[in-house]
Amino acid sequence: MTRYRSALERLDRLGLRPGIALRRTFAAGYGRRDLLRDALAGLVVGVVALPLSMALAIASGVPPQHGLYTAIVAGAVVALLGGSMTQVTGPTAAFVVVLAPIGTRLGLAGLLLASVMAGLTLLAMGAFRAGRLIEFIPHPVTTGFTAGIAVVIATLQLKDFLGLRPATNPEHYLERVAALLRAAPTLRPAELCTGLVTLALLVSGPS
Repeated sequence: MTRYRSALERLDRLGLRPGIALRRTFAAGYGRRDLLRDALAGLVVGVVALPLSMALAIASGVPPQHGLYTAIVAGAVVALLGGSMTQVTGPTAAFVVVLAPIGTRLGLAGLLLASVMAGLTLLAMGAFRAGRLIEFIPHPVTTGFTAGIAVVIATLQLKDFLGLRPATNPEHYLERVAALLRAAPTLRPAELCTGLVTLALLVSGPS
């Protein structure tokens, strides 16, 4: 612990301040029992977050392993650079709506470039304290945005839920719906039954 604190002091003298939340946590008397509890909580979150990251990668049109890479790297980076003891990071379905058209049009290379550009934009916004501007966004706007995301994601899942094989995969919503309707004769009963059973388990299970 003494070696850890001396290393942080050296970083402070150099003007570098990584792991602000970690430093505050250790200074508040963080112990072995707290570490064990957090490790157990991390395992539980990982059981949920890792499959979710794979599912969101597939929904975005990229191989599932890229979702794993993103969840692991982002979790480690936020833990080291985050400034809040209660900060939480994880995969979010909201970005599927943005990433899916980019992946369709520009492929994996374009998707990676867009992700890097988005990350740099977020860093710039954080440096200028632009997060406070969210206070001026009306609640109906955020509610409508979230509902729209849910509709788009549900539409994206219809292809796998019904086992459809559309001839094209348009990036615009209405064109995608039309392609799914044209592919209705390719419906596969086995995949539909699997989807219905899975959906029933999700709905009837504990919330």
